[in-house]
Amino acid sequence: MKPLSYTQISLYQSCPLCYKLQYIDGLKPKDKWYFSFGLTMHTCAEYLFKVNVPPPPSLEELLEFYERNWLGVGYESAEEEAKYKAYGKEILSKFWEIHTTDFRMPVAVERRFYIDIEGIKLTGYIDRVDKLDSGGLSIVDYKTSKELFTTDNLDKDLQLTLYQLAAEQTWHLPVDRLTLYHLRSNTPFSCQSRHKAQLDQARQLVLKIADDIGEERFPATENQYCPCDFPEHCPYYKHKYAEIAAEPRETGIWQGMVAADAVEQYVSLQNQIKELQLKFEEIKQMVIDFCQAEGLNRVYGREHAITCKLMERTGFSEDEVRALLEPEGLWERVLSLDQSRLNQLVTNMEVAKDIRDKLETLRQVTSASPRLWVRRLLEEE
Repeated sequence: MKPLSYTQISLYQSCPLCYKLQYIDGLKPKDKWYFSFGLTMHTCAEYLFKVNVPPPPSLEELLEFYERNWLGVGYESAEEEAKYKAYGKEILSKFWEIHTTDFRMPVAVERRFYIDIEGIKLTGYIDRVDKLDSGGLSIVDYKTSKELFTTDNLDKDLQLTLYQLAAEQTWHLPVDRLTLYHLRSNTPFSCQSRHKAQLDQARQLVLKIADDIGEERFPATENQYCPCDFPEHCPYYKHKYAEIAAEPRETGIWQGMVAADAVEQYVSLQNQIKELQLKFEEIKQMVIDFCQAEGLNRVYGREHAITCKLMERTGFSEDEVRALLEPEGLWERVLSLDQSRLNQLVTNMEVAKDIRDKLETLRQVTSASPRLWVRRLLEEE
């Protein structure tokens, strides 16, 4: 099996079918501006820190590098690209100011790793690894997303967890701090390293996903990113993108009706049923209220009559039943408080009669609700 990366694992978690289409079938996703913008910013952050000896590049050198390495694919217009290009310069200028004031050489920048998890290879790139005064390592992962990070984001971020696994196997040093660095605001969000249980859980997740991939489990899963770049291959969307786009056609399945018409008729009938159900419940309650107010068990119309009775549901109190049956060795036969098995026990002649009688006395009303029965008056006559 080919090595897995966090990106692949994350995509499989979102939609196994999308993973298959992209990483097994080799379909290429569309270019998107936010990928281009993020990659450009990551490359420039790497350039600032990846020096053999201090000092780091000057601001002018960093911005020149930015111009040379700008990725302009995926933007919807020249105006949008220009806006984000100017925005990127602002971010980098502040980034340079913050990190050159007390510049420290990192342990590694954009470091690729390969680690083994019980035979499964895991690979990826860590944006930056610093050495702390404590002697431990600090992992920094750059993000260009709009939203700021919460404590919950930090605690549950799988990428940081996998990076900790990789760093500790690579450098044989403990990781003391994990950081998601929000580039748009130049704000680091940090937390302590993962404990052993979290690391073990991450290992098991990698093994589970590797096993699912090996067993070719690729169900389509809807998520917030739907539709993806391959809707024509997805059972949730391929009818919209392939069937409806073509000329409507009738098949024996639809009995002379095209699928689009069937969908609209279904929704129309469903709405009518909802309206009728609401009206039905309203009138039903009117009949019940009238019978209860007048002390009636039956109310008559011109062609039909409706009988109204209060139906009681009986059951048993678990504590009382257990106190009775456990000393007799019968409690296990009802598997905790199983109402159906208790009813069988009451009529089971193999059980002592005094126990059956006592059990019957414990029966109590657990709920009561009025029910209606309709009959035609001609049938009554």
